Amino acid sequence: MTSDSKTLNNVRPRERLLQSGPESLSDTELLAIILRTGSAQQPVLQLAQNLLNQLGGLRGLLATEIEQLQQQKGIGLAKACEIVAISEINKRALQQCLQLGPVMNQPQLVKDYCIARLGHLRIEHCMALYLDNQLHLISSEEVSRGTLTQASVYPRELVKAALKNHAAAIILAHNHPSGVRQPSEADLHLTHQLQRALALVDVRLIDHLIVTAGYATSLAEIGKM
Repeated sequence: MTSDSKTLNNVRPRERLLQSGPESLSDTELLAIILRTGSAQQPVLQLAQNLLNQLGGLRGLLATEIEQLQQQKGIGLAKACEIVAISEINKRALQQCLQLGPVMNQPQLVKDYCIARLGHLRIEHCMALYLDNQLHLISSEEVSRGTLTQASVYPRELVKAALKNHAAAIILAHNHPSGVRQPSEADLHLTHQLQRALALVDVRLIDHLIVTAGYATSLAEIGKM
């Protein structure tokens, strides 16, 4: 190892960020900056690394509920609140991007947003993204919450919600806690049923996403719409 490398490794994360930019830091170092301090048993870098190891990296960390975070060694209420706040900021930033541009020009951003909202959940949730005539996001909201194996979405309720939000189009998304990325026959049947119901009030269902941890399958992209 060169003397320059040794010097770099001895620089604290905040100083490294100022010297070389945030992209030069590891996940552990970035998290250490957020946490600021460690505990009596472990320095902040070790605390950050242990959290990432135990919770499945940054994605798992940001998907963890505040109660579970507080159960981690070295994480009190203040640190748990900071992590949850960062997770919410990430979701809102993605949502604002969808409000500024047509969603059809940003398919990966739509997927990222739905993954951030649904990918970590342990029971099925279904959400709707309501879009205006230019396909900008108006709002998004949960439309059903099911058991571990099934979520019920009623066409009449979705039509009412679409009209309330003055939507011209909708993207539906629901998670598969099982991790199965492909739509089931029930998913396809529900999609077509909702398409027909929404068409009666001149609202388009333009996609249905099946969401798992870190992945989203678009029924439109695989020719199932």
